[in-house]
Amino acid sequence: MSLKPAVTVHRRIAEIGREAWDACAGNPAYAGNPFIRFDFLDSLEAADCAVERTGWGPQHLAVEDEAGRVAAVMPLYLKSHSQGEYIFDHAWADAYERAGGRYYPKLLSAAPFTPATGARLLVRPDVDVAQARGMLLGGALAVCREFGASSLHVNFPTADEWRWMGEEGLAQREGQQYHWHNRGYASFDDFLGALSSGRRKTIRRERRDAQADLEILRLTGAELTEEHWNAFFGFYMDTGSRKWGRPYLTRRFFSLLGERMADRVLLVMARRHGRWIAGALNLIGDDCLYGRNWGCVEDVPFLHFELCYYQAIEWAIERGLERVEAGAQGEHKIARGYLPSAVYSTHYIADPALRAPVEAFVARERASVEADIEWLAEEYSPFRREAT
Repeated sequence: MSLKPAVTVHRRIAEIGREAWDACAGNPAYAGNPFIRFDFLDSLEAADCAVERTGWGPQHLAVEDEAGRVAAVMPLYLKSHSQGEYIFDHAWADAYERAGGRYYPKLLSAAPFTPATGARLLVRPDVDVAQARGMLLGGALAVCREFGASSLHVNFPTADEWRWMGEEGLAQREGQQYHWHNRGYASFDDFLGALSSGRRKTIRRERRDAQADLEILRLTGAELTEEHWNAFFGFYMDTGSRKWGRPYLTRRFFSLLGERMADRVLLVMARRHGRWIAGALNLIGDDCLYGRNWGCVEDVPFLHFELCYYQAIEWAIERGLERVEAGAQGEHKIARGYLPSAVYSTHYIADPALRAPVEAFVARERASVEADIEWLAEEYSPFRREAT
């Protein structure tokens, strides 16, 4: 399939359109990742979350084939800060600006506010992948030059994209998260059977204490109502205000998510005597459950573990999903069956004076992260040795 030589830039994903975008994002190779679909990204723009005013100026790229159909796309944002990214480059920005440089604006390819791995160079299944990727990356670098941006960052790409971009000269960074993997468990008790006896007892006690006097519901699809979103937004705002000062998502975003992607949403909610007190938001992929946001208005011991980790594992087992990705950070997840896993990013730095130290840093960091992953999995795994 021949491609037109031009790469077009779009200030809203709506300019590309759902059908054209999802023809690329729906490539079976991406395993139904919900965060790269049109409805998720467009909801963030329509709800004023990922827009110029919040420092997320859309600059999405598209490549067309000779017939004029969109053949490949790339989510891309012109950023005036480094918030909501979960791959931290604040130290780079500080060092560059102390030396007299201007780090912002920068370009970022990612699913906004979402530390989940997913394809960033989205290619229609019948299109040559190498050619389309090359055009998208070249287009992103051209946008970087056009705006005088300091850098281009691609956060949480797939491992295959990460390797390819490394071969194209981008600096390769590695981080870690904690993921639960389904080893063919028939039930939650079957999963517990793979753990050490001490961990089994602890998890059973945590679940018992968390569930005492509470009603816990798992809501998806048509079960989701504005009542649930009203309650959850209250949890989200309370937690977000305490953790980072300015929550990223608006109330309208959650309504749009419920309207457009209800079948991809799992909302785990807890209530006491008819009053909602806590909730955890997950998005459903074809092979993975992605934990995203949590909040509460009542402090209940172990309820965070119950709603975010144990309910997610139980639901994934029931649906036969391969894994649960519980979001960023948190070594405490290891004891609950979530083992360290590598995540990736790539970085192009325009100024050679900054590029060289960044490349040296990420090379050292990568070796350290890989060693940490191996050590943590070996020393702190809750699984019985014979079960691994």
